[in-house]
Amino acid sequence: MSKALALDREARPRPALKLVKTNDLSREDWLSVRRNGIGSSDAAAAVGLNPYKSQLALWMEKTGRDALFAPIDVNDESTPVYWGTLLEPIVAASYVKRTGNRVRKVNAVLQHPDHSWMLANLDREVVGVPEVQILECKTAGVQGARLWKDGVPEYVVLQVQHQLAVTGKRAADVAVLIGGQELQIHRIKRDDLLIERLIQLEEVFWGYVQSDVAPPVDGSDSADQALRRLYPNDVGSTVDFSQDLEMSAAFSDLVAVRQTLDTQTKLEALLKQRIQQQMGDASKAVFETGDVTWRRSKDGVDIDLPKVLADHPDYQETYAIPRPGCRRFLVNVAKD
Repeated sequence: MSKALALDREARPRPALKLVKTNDLSREDWLSVRRNGIGSSDAAAAVGLNPYKSQLALWMEKTGRDALFAPIDVNDESTPVYWGTLLEPIVAASYVKRTGNRVRKVNAVLQHPDHSWMLANLDREVVGVPEVQILECKTAGVQGARLWKDGVPEYVVLQVQHQLAVTGKRAADVAVLIGGQELQIHRIKRDDLLIERLIQLEEVFWGYVQSDVAPPVDGSDSADQALRRLYPNDVGSTVDFSQDLEMSAAFSDLVAVRQTLDTQTKLEALLKQRIQQQMGDASKAVFETGDVTWRRSKDGVDIDLPKVLADHPDYQETYAIPRPGCRRFLVNVAKD
């Protein structure tokens, strides 16, 4: 064997290991396997770049705290999960028709040969095509379509690069069905520099999981919901941060930001009212850089609930539903 060929084989990424076959695996068992590592769909959240899920929410899943969240009903027709699962084979079939490439399912959870915590599930494997080896199927509804207007969203790119890292493959096609009627196909090639950095950041996150230490919050709605579920109740105790310079600085910054927001909110109201006053009864105003509309909505009908309950007091007990309380975060500034 020539020296050049030997070096090429050493540099070539090793193929993935098949950790678990998924042919007869229940969803519960599949989710259990996923807790033992970072899957490709977890990659963006693990490095803090998923617009829908924070590091904290993912950490709760991986440490078995996901029971605090409402369970995902895969049969709920109002969820993206339902439609994504239902339409995946249709997207794959459309990809085959469009490209002429053959694809097949990979019925296994794959594992990186060197980093055992890196896992991947592939939607499809592309067969017999030197240029591309993986097919990732996506669907985007009315709201999600905006994320695709400039190409593949960052969180999907990271998902695919994770798949390429685990499998050692060179490229993947992402087939996305936009709004149920437009199929887009994007080619993503292996980026070894990105993969190297991705592995480093994922390993940091996996350290949080293994040590059972929560990652820092990021200000997202997902992190807010995770905190509400992680700490739903208070115990009446008081923590003293007065000598904690970092937390005291955070409190001072919070107060300053709230004061700025209050000032900006008042300014927004003033500017809005100035425009409305000049519009009078006009429906639309046009400016050099845009326009505003000020139209009356259709009249509606409300139910006078207090009167209904006064006339039928028994309804209160018959139709009452419990409403759980929640913790309120109130800021009190010490007076000089």
